[in-house]
Amino acid sequence: MARNCRFITMISTFNVLFALLLSSLILDCAAYRPGDIVPMSKMGQYHSSRTVWHDMIGRHCPIFGVNREVLVPISKPTGFTGADPYKISFQVGKEKYYIPWLLVINRKSSEVPMIDVHLRYSGSDFLGVTAKVLDMPHNYVELHSDIGKQFWDTQIWPKHVLVRYTWEEQSEIDVASGFYVLFGSGLLMSFVLSIYILQSSRDKIERFVRETVAESSMPGGVAKVE
Repeated sequence: MARNCRFITMISTFNVLFALLLSSLILDCAAYRPGDIVPMSKMGQYHSSRTVWHDMIGRHCPIFGVNREVLVPISKPTGFTGADPYKISFQVGKEKYYIPWLLVINRKSSEVPMIDVHLRYSGSDFLGVTAKVLDMPHNYVELHSDIGKQFWDTQIWPKHVLVRYTWEEQSEIDVASGFYVLFGSGLLMSFVLSIYILQSSRDKIERFVRETVAESSMPGGVAKVE
């Protein structure tokens, strides 16, 4: 019986450790650290034709918690004539947050466009993203006049669009982390409680087994006198 109790204890310990390890791995996979590259992909649409999702290289992607500006190349779409608008869309992060279509070429404006991307985070969690197309600031166009010239020249491809990444820290309840902590705590308490119950009842169980075996082994049994 003692051997069975030890076996049950080992199984309970293994289950608790496995659950805690699994929860920690899940949290690590979803978490970001300051300075991590946040993966990003883009898709283009011209007329009714769309490209597939293309992964962007690291220097064009957001960096977790870091505000910065990058120049993202826009390849010439198939069948481009210059008469119709060209739109792009993005997926951001491991969570694949979706940014709807943004009009960047032939948007009926005389200003060079830029994309303003607003990203939200809390601790190590990436919470969401929004984006919009703005006119590039005149002082930036003056400092980098070649960007404007290349953008309006229909013979020069790829175009380069300025993308500004701005991060905002938010204080939100981390529901996922709280769930895993609560789940792990519950398993740990169940394990401790089971050990306590097994230890407190082991002597009684062993005494009961010895008495039962002794009585059953006596020939004819022994009548109890009250």
